[in-house]
Amino acid sequence: MQSREAIMTALFALVSGSTSFVTASRRLRLWGDVSAGEKPAIFQYEKDDEYKGADRHLPPTVTMNVDLYVYTAPGMDSGITPISILNPLLDAIDAALAPSRVTGRQTLGGLVSHCWIDGKIMKDPGDIDGDGVALIPIKILATV
Repeated sequence: MQSREAIMTALFALVSGSTSFVTASRRLRLWGDVSAGEKPAIFQYEKDDEYKGADRHLPPTVTMNVDLYVYTAPGMDSGITPISILNPLLDAIDAALAPSRVTGRQTLGGLVSHCWIDGKIMKDPGDIDGDGVALIPIKILATV
């Protein structure tokens, strides 16, 4: 397996470069600690790793779980639809993580077997308080 740091650096470069984020970091900050001038922002938060296969005398695989936090600042202007600010950011991340047309997988430049969005994307566009957030669950599959 490639080093975790190389894998996470590649993921971060891919998603943070997918569109024009004002702030991008691998150190999570709460949305209340990110000013409107720092948004749109993306933060990568590494969670747990799950190993499988070693007990079956197969090369073990590890699934790494990462959350991407995307923050927007649509404000309270009634002429702005907050979700219309968040959706293009999510579309850009979708496009960045799209599988290769050749292999059918996103491999982060050959570092992993596959990297994909897995599960429900939580969205709060900011209609009520003027601060938008999306939480995107990412899975990365690598062979040890």
